[in-house]
Amino acid sequence: MFLLGKFVSKTLVLLVATISVAMAHSGADSGSGFISGFTHPLFGWDHVTAMVAVGIWGAFLGRPAIWILPVVFPLIMAFGGVLGILGVPIPAIETGIAVSSIVLGLLIVFATKAPLWVAAVIVGAFAIFHGHAHGTELPGAVSPLAYSAGFVISTGLLHLAGIAFGEVIRLPKGDIILRAGGGLIAMAGVGFLTGAI
Repeated sequence: MFLLGKFVSKTLVLLVATISVAMAHSGADSGSGFISGFTHPLFGWDHVTAMVAVGIWGAFLGRPAIWILPVVFPLIMAFGGVLGILGVPIPAIETGIAVSSIVLGLLIVFATKAPLWVAAVIVGAFAIFHGHAHGTELPGAVSPLAYSAGFVISTGLLHLAGIAFGEVIRLPKGDIILRAGGGLIAMAGVGFLTGAI
């Protein structure tokens, strides 16, 4: 438990230190191909926290949510991406992305047991913001298909990381550990929000 406490403290320090400089949707990434698409979400904490949170919340909801939510997110994210590519305006994209971490983090903190369809709607709504942000970046890419493939694979791996972390719930006091993780995610979201507004 002591080692876990040290890990959580170091993670919080890392999150706070990188929040202002590691927004995934800053426009700095040219989206040139598979590697660029793959690494883009991994270096944007706003994306990382939301993807991991989806897997963790799914663990609190249990099966089949633990697998359905990480499938719903990229499917709806693809729809949001198409809207971005087509130039369909959606207001407050960065705010929506930041709020996704806050809300998903709080759902974990309070171990919210929503019906599966409600959870899917919440996850899907946030997926539109994440997808739209990346869809607007695709037209300038040298290889949009390769970029998209890298991005989708990376997003799937982040979901799997959240699912794996969510399995901590099976341990004694595992729910407390996950709730603490949800708190970190929500606090990171507040930091993203201050940077977005």
